[in-house]
Amino acid sequence: MKYIFKFPDIGEGLEEGTILEVYVKVGQTVKAGDLLVNMETDKVAADIPSPKAGKIIRIFGNVGDVIHVGKPLVELELANGESAQDASAEMSSEDEGAAGVVGTMEMADVNAVLPPSDEAYASTEQIKSSPKAFATPHVRALAKELDIDINLVNGTGQGGRVTKEDIEQYVAKQSPVEKAFFAQVYEQEDVTYEPLTQIRKTIARNMINSKHNAAHVTVLEEIEVSELIAIREKYKQPFAERGAKLTYLPFIVKAAVQALKKHRIMNSQMDMENNRMIYKNRYNIGIAMDTPEGLVVPVIQDADRLSIFEISQKITEFTVKAQERKLTIDDMKDGTFTITNFGAISGIYGTPVINYPQAGILGVGRIVKQPVVKDDQIVIGYVLGLSLTVDHRIVDGGDTARFVRQVMDHLSDPVSLLME
Repeated sequence: MKYIFKFPDIGEGLEEGTILEVYVKVGQTVKAGDLLVNMETDKVAADIPSPKAGKIIRIFGNVGDVIHVGKPLVELELANGESAQDASAEMSSEDEGAAGVVGTMEMADVNAVLPPSDEAYASTEQIKSSPKAFATPHVRALAKELDIDINLVNGTGQGGRVTKEDIEQYVAKQSPVEKAFFAQVYEQEDVTYEPLTQIRKTIARNMINSKHNAAHVTVLEEIEVSELIAIREKYKQPFAERGAKLTYLPFIVKAAVQALKKHRIMNSQMDMENNRMIYKNRYNIGIAMDTPEGLVVPVIQDADRLSIFEISQKITEFTVKAQERKLTIDDMKDGTFTITNFGAISGIYGTPVINYPQAGILGVGRIVKQPVVKDDQIVIGYVLGLSLTVDHRIVDGGDTARFVRQVMDHLSDPVSLLME
């Protein structure tokens, strides 16, 4: 009996994915759980397993093709004992459960590395020993352009994947004549074209969606934080000894949560279709993070129930996972308010774009040493810039000012936040 396996929805509102790797070929026999393809989706890249055992009789799409959710991926001739309603039927709930993502889901880029976890059916060692090189479409295209057999290139990426740097290393080891040819190929274009990754397309789409659907207004404030600096200096070593890096961000998260509790309008969203407001009773704080692949926003769930130390642990964990491209869909869902710490790189003030449909986003600038007035005296102080963008359809000017004022009040008393 024939069975068509369709691309399942593996995330929140997933619409499409790009095929990064095809693990099977026509005529190959697979077991339920064997990996079929590796798909780059809106937020992560993931291996898609077969829900049933059988022989591959057709593959719908090639590397680089975009497949929409619900569209065919492969057609199977089912093994004995396997059954399907019909070849064109949608997956049953049982099939969807069997088709859950196997292995670690990681952030995707043109050099996406997607090693399976211990739960996967193919280990890293098996991948390395495969006669077929593992690489992204971008790297394969480069090898083809240079007339290099990519299977001869030693892959140093995670899981044995061949990277652009591996191709360059391979070129460096060739004869002078071959090097001259390679150099000619590299230099023949004035520009370099690379396909948009799913994550970059999603960032662009979300930014436009936010700008089109929310009425952005940004207020700028500054607060003298010498006491916050002293508290952080006092406790950063004890925190480090317990496995958490203490920055200023956990204090800001805690201050924002306390302000959200007093101003529930900031922890809400507008539902125009159903003519209602939705007030969130949980305080899930998204932390915008810069990665080589683009902006990601992991979410600290129930931040109001966590101490400064526990928030530090979560931020440390997310930072590592973001850099290693190991954030999962669960790490980035259900946010109710977002904080973006652009000051960690540069910038005192900004106009952050709302993480739609949330009501607001708090931008944190860098701390600047400058003259300040204390007790009618000019002294040297440390000033932190804050930028709060709100959806003016939801939040009025008075609520905006009161919210940011309360955040500042909490930051001016960091000991209370530490003891919270």
